[in-house]
Amino acid sequence: MRRLLLLAPLLLFAVSGCGMFRSSEGEATDSARDVARKAGERLYGQRQRTAEEVGYIASSIEGVEVLRVKGASTRDGDGIELVVRTSGTAYDQKFDPQPVTVRRCFAVRVSPKSRWREDPRDVDCPDGPRLTFAPPPEPPALPHEELRARLPRVPEGGRVDEAEVRRVVAALDLDRAIRTEVRAGAGRVGVLLSVEGNGHDPQDCLLGRVSPGATEVWVPSRVQRMRGEGGCTVENALDRMPPPH
Repeated sequence: MRRLLLLAPLLLFAVSGCGMFRSSEGEATDSARDVARKAGERLYGQRQRTAEEVGYIASSIEGVEVLRVKGASTRDGDGIELVVRTSGTAYDQKFDPQPVTVRRCFAVRVSPKSRWREDPRDVDCPDGPRLTFAPPPEPPALPHEELRARLPRVPEGGRVDEAEVRRVVAALDLDRAIRTEVRAGAGRVGVLLSVEGNGHDPQDCLLGRVSPGATEVWVPSRVQRMRGEGGCTVENALDRMPPPH
């Protein structure tokens, strides 16, 4: 009887230790799932993307391996579903002799119906190596020097001719991917040349403004060219934003 009483704490410790080990594995799995969830956040958006684009973006995220891609476009049918493999680590120094690391696979869906911070679905890892994707083509170069040379110069006290500015912009030999916008306001004319961005990196854009006594062409700062900052707008061309602090 005495021997059983002495063994009881050891048995309790062993059972608790196993429980904590499972808990550490569960925490490691949660950590791996969080990496997949953040990948979904990176891919979230209403912009239409091809499977190649989605796969390339996902595979460039640290800690994410893309194992399978299903679907052709984020706007077709149910969109695109990725199977990604991530890893997570947890450690409880009281019970774990060393950190517990797991590798898990999750399904991440990208479509207009996707929800922000949507939980990825646990799936079995498919056989085969991770997939690789070709990088997207480089965006067309914006004609900074050409626009600067061609925009009209108006003397102080003069009047800016919006039609002339529009003719200059229309005469530029621009790639079809470059969007243009011209707008007049407050006695000056603003010009925007922009390329659609991916929603995460700074957008490529070029601004111009013709005012009596000054013609300017510039690229907004990196911060201002991020999504939602308003740097790549014709409004910024007309009324230039102050530099970020």
